[in-house]
Amino acid sequence: MAASRKGMAKATTGAAGSARPNVDLNRHRFGVNYTPSHNWWFCWNDWNADPIRRDLDAIAALGADHLRLMLVWPFFQPNPKWVSPAHLERLDELIGLMGERHLDALVTVFTGQLSGWFFLPSFNRLSNGFYTDPMMWDAQELFVRELARTLKPRANVLGFDFGNELTTCWQAPVEAGDPWMARMFALMNEALPDHLHVNGLDHRPWFTKDTFSPQALAAARFPVTHCYPYWSEAVKYGGAMDPPSVKLLAAMTVLIRAYAGSQEKPVWVGEFNTCIKELPEKGQAEWLEKAVLAGIDGGVNWFTYWDSHDVDRKFEFNPLEYSLGLLTNDGQVKEQGRVFKQLAATYGGKPVVYPKANLPQPPADRTQDATWRWLLDWMGWKPVAS
Repeated sequence: MAASRKGMAKATTGAAGSARPNVDLNRHRFGVNYTPSHNWWFCWNDWNADPIRRDLDAIAALGADHLRLMLVWPFFQPNPKWVSPAHLERLDELIGLMGERHLDALVTVFTGQLSGWFFLPSFNRLSNGFYTDPMMWDAQELFVRELARTLKPRANVLGFDFGNELTTCWQAPVEAGDPWMARMFALMNEALPDHLHVNGLDHRPWFTKDTFSPQALAAARFPVTHCYPYWSEAVKYGGAMDPPSVKLLAAMTVLIRAYAGSQEKPVWVGEFNTCIKELPEKGQAEWLEKAVLAGIDGGVNWFTYWDSHDVDRKFEFNPLEYSLGLLTNDGQVKEQGRVFKQLAATYGGKPVVYPKANLPQPPADRTQDATWRWLLDWMGWKPVAS
């Protein structure tokens, strides 16, 4: 692995001796969303570190410098007043194995939805109570503090991601969502200070009225967006290699910066892939290269691909989920893995060049159609009438 990326995973030590990650938001980073090849994330309950070691070796060989980890909330906290020590130990072991390979970790917390499946804790109330119920807050706070206690000694922890697209599970009026987000950022900054905490969401809260305001999301230290041509409906406006698809990462970054009011607002594309199952492997690789290069030109800061490994077909998932990896389920490098490696080697650690053009005003109407018209206008793309 190149020395420049190795250096990113090294930590500094504060006066109190606590480990802190070396985080430079103004340099490009390349990572992956980790999908364990052996028993998917069910492995938290059937722990075997040996296949994980092989996975991490393969991921590091591609030049990734960080991984996003999915905790699966009910596995770790089956009761509102108790967090599983065994699962915390497994997380600690995983973080340690990553550190040995110079890989930093972003740890999701309230992961109630993953790859289209729902993992809701037994004490969860299917209502807006996630953001407002005192019992839910007490459980959330306990979980964050127990995780922080486990993670604090590790030098390669970037910080927390609130969850995996919270609004796919729990929705509320913005009047409840924004205050909860501010309170959660404050808790995480207190429990795990000097780290980077984010709220990773898909396109929906940026496109429509959904739990969190775009202004509050954009005001965060490092706004995160998840970009998929299939799920965002970019494919309605052009083919897989047309601007609505390959410029989606760059366009979403402009949208976030428009809400932030700054062309130099750092933006993290925390998940991206086509999710177009009809695209062959070479097409997926071509899209990856074009999308990242457009993102580099657009000043995207960090890139975290979905995902590391193809999913074992012994499990029942949406067919879209099986073949999204940079690596096959048995660890062979795919065409998109080779492209990722080249991109990471070329741009990893390089300074971000922010655009100089004037920012447009954000969309006047926050709906799916109006936001897409705004994005297409920025792209200069007029869809061909069907």
